[in-house]
Amino acid sequence: MFIHWEKNEIYLKIVYYGPGLSGKTTNLEWIYHHIDPRHRGEMVSLKTMEERTLFFDFMQIHLPPLKGKKPRFSLYTVPGQKYYAASRRIILNGADGIVFVADSQKDRLMDNLDSLLDLEQNLIRYGRSLEEIPWVLQYNKRDLPNILPVETLQEKLNFHGVPYFESVATEGIGVSSTLKAIIERVMIDIERRWHVPAER
Repeated sequence: MFIHWEKNEIYLKIVYYGPGLSGKTTNLEWIYHHIDPRHRGEMVSLKTMEERTLFFDFMQIHLPPLKGKKPRFSLYTVPGQKYYAASRRIILNGADGIVFVADSQKDRLMDNLDSLLDLEQNLIRYGRSLEEIPWVLQYNKRDLPNILPVETLQEKLNFHGVPYFESVATEGIGVSSTLKAIIERVMIDIERRWHVPAER
């Protein structure tokens, strides 16, 4: 969380986390191209060998102000491959909320589990944990043939009972609902920490 006093804005950081090629970049690209250009910044793309790390921010104009400050969200992806561990830690620093993008394919279950463990370990480095930070799960690639049932993914990954969404990010299915859910959870968390009653 960062407050820009001159612009009267509060910046909130949401990080899309998950194993390599699970659909994090596809989520952000779809969101970016469906937000009114007047209410978003430029997208920054850092190319790695297998995937890209993306960043952009946007103004959520339909939300009530927080302590008189207009909420603006910065969305980030992290590189999923194991050898980008340092990059993930840096990007995760200061996150107000997390979207964990899981690959629904059967042969990616261990990758999902390893990435979720990596996320928890990195949060602990910053004195946080999945138990208290706002986060949601997205089960992506639900259009592919060799996928696990949602019940199995829930049992293996959703041990905190957070909201979850089925998605096909390449088609935009489940992308907006995932983003809306994490924004709501972040806003409620900030209001709670500031002792401001949540809007109903």
